[in-house]
Amino acid sequence: MVNPKATTTNPRSRDVLIRALGSALDLRVGETQHRGHAAELAAEAVADGLDLVVTLGGDGTINETVNGMLEAGPLPGTALAVVPGGSTNVFARALGLPNNATEATGVVLEALREGRSRTIGLGRADSRYFTFCAGFGMDAAVTRRVERSRRKGRTSTPALYLRATIAQYATERASLLTLHRDGHPDEAGLAMVVVQNTAPWTYLNDRPVNPSPEASFELGLDVMALRKLRLPSTLRTITQILSSSPDPHGKQVFRLHDAEAFTVSTPKPLAFQLDGDYLGERRSVEFRSVAEALRVVC
Repeated sequence: MVNPKATTTNPRSRDVLIRALGSALDLRVGETQHRGHAAELAAEAVADGLDLVVTLGGDGTINETVNGMLEAGPLPGTALAVVPGGSTNVFARALGLPNNATEATGVVLEALREGRSRTIGLGRADSRYFTFCAGFGMDAAVTRRVERSRRKGRTSTPALYLRATIAQYATERASLLTLHRDGHPDEAGLAMVVVQNTAPWTYLNDRPVNPSPEASFELGLDVMALRKLRLPSTLRTITQILSSSPDPHGKQVFRLHDAEAFTVSTPKPLAFQLDGDYLGERRSVEFRSVAEALRVVC
């Protein structure tokens, strides 16, 4: 599964990687042509009984592929291997792969030779799976700004995200998100909600960003939310998240660890993102942890 628009590859490097994989695998190459195409190709691969799907692209390509693979339900007979080709590659790095596509290909081939794989849990937001994160509110609005800039030809960089965050913060208005869990009091009046299926949430170059450092593929979902977006407390939380021993805390911070299911709702539609892809505005999303959902080569 190749995304020809992958940020950190070019046609020559992709050909080299495909030849390397083809030397060890009976390889069938499919290039994505439009949004959602990776899901279609992945569903076909599972239906055809293929042993392995390999993605060469970013986190958005991986998310589509995973959703296509799991169209008929969790834990298909087909496994997933990923070669990072995006700007951040959070999922690949969370699996312990190098951020360099050539080095990661070598690691994948070695793992295949030695039969190394693991089964991981995923998150699910309504009907869609996610591999590492989801966001409701400000972080999703920042993702929307970045995607608009990329459509205008700008490159996805930490500086672009920083500018988008500052611009969004300057225009942000009070949000009224509510988190509901059966058997627990509602947590109301939240300004933004970040959901994680693993840690870290993302990277700034090589620095991990960890709102929920205990999140794991082997556990349920973790949540870090802010009650208010006041400048002093928000800056303090950002500093805590970026520290070498992250532990976000304070009066404005709400955290939840290893949760099986919960719903986040809002009176007015707000921005929503999954695995770094903006998916539009929502008024309510039901989140659920799906244990042992997918086998991955690592």
